[in-house]
Amino acid sequence: MKQVTIHEAKTQLSRLIQVAADGEEVIISRGPTPVARLVAIGEVKGARQPGALKGVLSVGPEFFEPLPAEELVGWE
Repeated sequence: MKQVTIHEAKTQLSRLIQVAADGEEVIISRGPTPVARLVAIGEVKGARQPGALKGVLSVGPEFFEPLPAEELVGWE
């Protein structure tokens, strides 16, 4: 774990981001008081794929039934 002041963080942000990306936690402090933590967000997953949940989710027949009149009033 590395600890830096806000001033150091502003002047060395790119380097600190690389430190966090490499797995080390960076604590940013205002004077002696820690106020923020810089950590890597982890691996970003790939792009969304249409149909990825096919067979996992289902829509029942009640979905296609008309809404009750009192519900339709709220949509007007």
